[in-house]
Amino acid sequence: MKKVKGKSTRPEARDWWRKNRLSCLILAAAVVLFFAVRAAAVSREPSQSRGEDYAEYERGVITDVLADNTETDEVSDGGYRGEQLLLATVRTGQYKGETMQVSNFVGPLYGQPLQVGQSAVLLISTYADGTHTATVYEYNRAVGLAVIVGLFLLVTVAVGGKVGAKSLIALAVTLACLFYVLIPLLMKGAPTLVTVFLVCAYITVVTMVILGGVCRKTVCAALGTIAGTALALLFGLLAQGILHIDGLRLTDVEPLLQLRQTGTPLGLRGLLVAGVVISALGAVMDVAMSISSALTEVHAVAPGRSGRDLFRSGMNIGRDMVGTMTNTLILAFLGSGFSFILYLCSLGLDLRQLISSPYVATEVISGVASSVGVILAVPLTAAITAAIVTREKAVPAAADKAAEGK
Repeated sequence: MKKVKGKSTRPEARDWWRKNRLSCLILAAAVVLFFAVRAAAVSREPSQSRGEDYAEYERGVITDVLADNTETDEVSDGGYRGEQLLLATVRTGQYKGETMQVSNFVGPLYGQPLQVGQSAVLLISTYADGTHTATVYEYNRAVGLAVIVGLFLLVTVAVGGKVGAKSLIALAVTLACLFYVLIPLLMKGAPTLVTVFLVCAYITVVTMVILGGVCRKTVCAALGTIAGTALALLFGLLAQGILHIDGLRLTDVEPLLQLRQTGTPLGLRGLLVAGVVISALGAVMDVAMSISSALTEVHAVAPGRSGRDLFRSGMNIGRDMVGTMTNTLILAFLGSGFSFILYLCSLGLDLRQLISSPYVATEVISGVASSVGVILAVPLTAAITAAIVTREKAVPAAADKAAEGK
């Protein structure tokens, strides 16, 4: 029985390889490219010694509360103020197992009162004479974050099945590209906008191949996504030129400016439009895949329809998506800066003063340029899909199904 089973799996394996060979080759090439660029991006400078005095962040558990004068502050909406003197047992690092007396400084904007048994991140300072002291940096949120992420993964796989699992793999690739390729390249002085666009195009291709394999639907969606993202970039450049503002006027760019002054060749002026491109990528990808998938199915059902008819169908589908997607993007940008918007409104600023403020200009560019990328992705993807699927009339729809591995 085992031999029969083994023989039956060989044709299945060969059939799977035949259907997914191109996808596997593309993903293999993408992996090689990722590690090659990563190797070029990481710094090869020798690591600096930490010196005579240094600080470490280690995990600890509170074992006793020696003193506590924290109290709620009604002016701060019930936030705590005060200081705690605690005993904590270090769980990691060179002082693992040692019980230390630590201070926990609490304010409305930082820290929180801790209780016995709770875990915290300790800032342990070691001095040249061998002595060391510790304070509470923050409540240890590692377990909570793991639970939240685990629930997200569970829900995604439970509802999405294999497609959900593939989407998680694509998300992991996206995060790896952003943190292990894009940021190191920018820190080494790579041109901001060109680098961000190329990384986004790489993410698009790999994501589409992971989700749908190599077929007409994914090719059209990838081309539509790249085109829409490029137009969002161009519109962002146009908008910042009209408004005379760039990445140097971002609210959180000051630490990066100090970093550049210390020798890191980070391009700051392009950060505003770079953020627009990264923000728009997911929404543009969603719209492009939806339109490409819908038009591919329409063509499979009615292969006799002309390219113009398919384009009109794509536009009709896209118009229904544009309204909600644009609203989603604008609300996302407004929500991310909602606390600062409340602050601006509380100042009772003059309308001219508010409109001319750098914050309003950067938020308008971010929200509008991203929305323009999504909107223009509709006709671009519809046109690309209509042109490709009608040109290959001789290829049956079943071939694409086989290429997707369904």
